[in-house]
Amino acid sequence: MSKWKPVTSGVLQRLVLGLALFIIFVKNVDSGTECTLSKFADDTKLCGAQLDAIQRDLDRLDRWAHANLMKFKCQAKCKVLHVGHGNPTHEYRLGREWIESSPEAKDLGVLLDDKLNMSRKCVLTAHKVNQIPGCIKRSMASRSREVILSLCSTLVRPHLEYCVQLWSPQHRKDMDL
Repeated sequence: MSKWKPVTSGVLQRLVLGLALFIIFVKNVDSGTECTLSKFADDTKLCGAQLDAIQRDLDRLDRWAHANLMKFKCQAKCKVLHVGHGNPTHEYRLGREWIESSPEAKDLGVLLDDKLNMSRKCVLTAHKVNQIPGCIKRSMASRSREVILSLCSTLVRPHLEYCVQLWSPQHRKDMDL
């Protein structure tokens, strides 16, 4: 039988309990925040309207990470998306690192831009699903209607239906893709 070892930081990788342990571990990350902090699995978003409150919450998150022996992957994973007309493009930092400002960001697989326009998401989705029938044609020996329809339904529909309530085409040009 294995001996018990203390775990002082992080979440053990490749365990069935990994996600559950991570959720328990980050349960108090939003303690004391002034802005809205949204969490889904290992994805966290901070949203607010007051520049100073956002920076205070980022400082609070940095202190939480240090207290829990964690580090945010600021350069690779963090972005600032300034949403709305006339929104000042204030710069924010997490710890000592400045967070990159971006005109668009992916949120749980849905591409959002600073005007909440979904046209680029529509173009990317149309491009992706238009490639799938060619892949099916090249990789399948069978040309039976049932097989092709089943594969197209299985491989194309998820791309078209994923979060469609959020990004569904709102403009005629996006519907014609």
